[in-house]
Amino acid sequence: MTNPKDPEMEFTIKQYSTMKFAAILRTCAIVLLLLTATLPAVAADKPNILIIFTDDQGYADIGCYGSPKNKTPRLDQLAMEGTRFTSFYSQTVCGPSRSALLTGRQPIRSKGWGMPATEITFAELIRQVDYQTACIGKWDVSNRKAIIDRMPNAQGFDYYFGALGANDGGRVMFHQNNDPAGSTRDMGSLTKLYTDKAIEFLKQRRDPEKPFVLYVAHTMMHTIIDASEGFRGKSAGGLYGDVVEEFDYQTGRLLDTLDELKLRDNTLVIYTSDNGPWNQDKYTKKKKGHPEGSIFWGDAGPLRNGKGSPYEGGYRLPCIVRWPGKVPAERVSPAIFATIDFMPTFANLAGFDVPDDRRIDGIDQTDLLLGKREVGRDHFYFGRAGVRQGRWKYLKPKAHFHG
Repeated sequence: MTNPKDPEMEFTIKQYSTMKFAAILRTCAIVLLLLTATLPAVAADKPNILIIFTDDQGYADIGCYGSPKNKTPRLDQLAMEGTRFTSFYSQTVCGPSRSALLTGRQPIRSKGWGMPATEITFAELIRQVDYQTACIGKWDVSNRKAIIDRMPNAQGFDYYFGALGANDGGRVMFHQNNDPAGSTRDMGSLTKLYTDKAIEFLKQRRDPEKPFVLYVAHTMMHTIIDASEGFRGKSAGGLYGDVVEEFDYQTGRLLDTLDELKLRDNTLVIYTSDNGPWNQDKYTKKKKGHPEGSIFWGDAGPLRNGKGSPYEGGYRLPCIVRWPGKVPAERVSPAIFATIDFMPTFANLAGFDVPDDRRIDGIDQTDLLLGKREVGRDHFYFGRAGVRQGRWKYLKPKAHFHG
């Protein structure tokens, strides 16, 4: 019979217990790893999101998209650091482009300038997963009026500074959150002002314990255009070129702030525009309020027509995406991608659910952004006008031309 106090027996029992405990720990670790791998986004991997959205900027207004005149070194650098998309679509005019971006729904559903309070924005959803949200600049989905339940705070943004509408009349009226915050007729001051406010948010209003979404929607290059004194008359592209080059410079300041605050590596930066340029004669012939001799149209490059039209020059815009170490650098993608895809893509990256009580037209483009696939959307719909599928585009006879 074995002696129960045998030292060798005691050692064997202890050794067995230790090995069994270690095996349990290993099993728990494997299960935890598998569970984590199935989640759409791990907390530590949730990116900050910075959207830089210009107004009425043409496809070929910046150097990396073919401008022979405008010097845009910071946007060109951004393209080298990320992916430049050549078949990216927004909408053909201002308000519809914004409701589509915010909701992931075509304007025929999200209603553009008249976006109702019942629409659900990505800001409302991403805030539920502990993101801090801010909107700076042009809102343009509350019928250009201070309708509280359709303004940024009610639509998911913790902080807002900007204009509820456009600057067609040469005057911009500001709101900070829901309160009036002055006005200006100095159109050349707006690009710097909005950039300053965005930098202020990052440095003074941002909660360092939370990821953030910062949506910066510039008024320029919407008519009435102007540049600040330091840029006016300096470009080879006239006043419009001055505005483009000032925007490039101010965007560089904002990107430098990400570097300064050590936010670069975990911030998804998206630059694009709302619609094509005002490049039709009817706009130039009817222009009012511009500095003398100015021409305010942009350059659609190889694309036909511009703002308001169902042709490529109306909908197809520059888009650059950077997320160091995640989005491939120095990449040019012809994949079809669109602003309506932002909400489902953000849902995957940030870990929230898209609404299931309404039609969402956008698709999750996470794998496209991260270089895991090279194919984007199968098709893109042009409101009341036609559709593109692959290399083919169909337009109805007398296709809708806004305005």
